[in-house]
Amino acid sequence: MQSKKATVAGKPAQRVIKKYPNRRLYDTDTSTYITLAEVKQLVMDHESFIVRDAKTGEDLTRSILLQIILEEEAGGAPMFSEAALANLIRFYGHAAQGFMGTYLEKNVQAFTDIQAKLAEQSKTLTPEMWAQFMSLQNPLMQGMMGNYVEQSKNIFDKMQEQMLGALGIKR
Repeated sequence: MQSKKATVAGKPAQRVIKKYPNRRLYDTDTSTYITLAEVKQLVMDHESFIVRDAKTGEDLTRSILLQIILEEEAGGAPMFSEAALANLIRFYGHAAQGFMGTYLEKNVQAFTDIQAKLAEQSKTLTPEMWAQFMSLQNPLMQGMMGNYVEQSKNIFDKMQEQMLGALGIKR
């Protein structure tokens, strides 16, 4: 499902998906109705898109992405435990809500970057080498996870400083 849209200033144009009142999704790029699974594939393919209400033009992208997450969580191999979900819910309306979103976003990006680096390096590994590499006893793996934990701590420390600064408290 490749986009064939023209580019605007060298960048591909953002794909527009319209959501109709009957809950159907219409891909204006391919001029076809698509499923939520196909929207998920757009995400997996790093395709830039926006979901708009066909009648009002309201941006519904976040709600569609949340719907995909809900379906994935209900699909048998959830990523979030009940405790993790409860903790996330507790941040809504809390003074730290904005900081928590940024913290999670930066941590997921750092983890994604590490995963991409691992994938690039693993192209030359045999299955046996890969199994040994993934062993937590492996110094390289320990180093990468240590870097991730350190990045996460640094992000948290910066956000904590911002929060305290916003409250007029100096460390």
